[in-house]
Amino acid sequence: MEKVIHVMNGPNLNMLGQRQPEVYGRQTLADVERLCGERAQALGLGLRFMQSNYEGELVTWIQQARTAAAGIIINPGAYSHTSVAILDALNTCEIPVLEVHISNIHKRESFRHHSYVSLRADAVIAGCGTNGYALALEHMATLVAAGQGK
Repeated sequence: MEKVIHVMNGPNLNMLGQRQPEVYGRQTLADVERLCGERAQALGLGLRFMQSNYEGELVTWIQQARTAAAGIIINPGAYSHTSVAILDALNTCEIPVLEVHISNIHKRESFRHHSYVSLRADAVIAGCGTNGYALALEHMATLVAAGQGK
């Protein structure tokens, strides 16, 4: 059975390519989805790619992924720095969780240096641009093959 990875994107990531291209680049979220689809296929993984500007919807998706996914890759956007609800949802998951940030959050404003999601993530990829998603899929394939989880 194909292992499916859920790639979740938080607020404003639907604006990639338009919002602060000097920070986030010119690729769109559709470009990122295409990149992830190609990489997942090459790794023998299935992919469910989603984006929401709503915290509660992300929490619901995380809860659903507990039993439907082999792993979660999440770019929580600004919710990284504010959402205990997303952390709590991720803490219910016994599947691998990888956190991705397009920019290097540690070189930005001080409020961005802390991520609640990092307290649960098995690894964090930051500052690699949209290629961070491909790197996360590579690492996720390794974790899933090894049967690793929480």
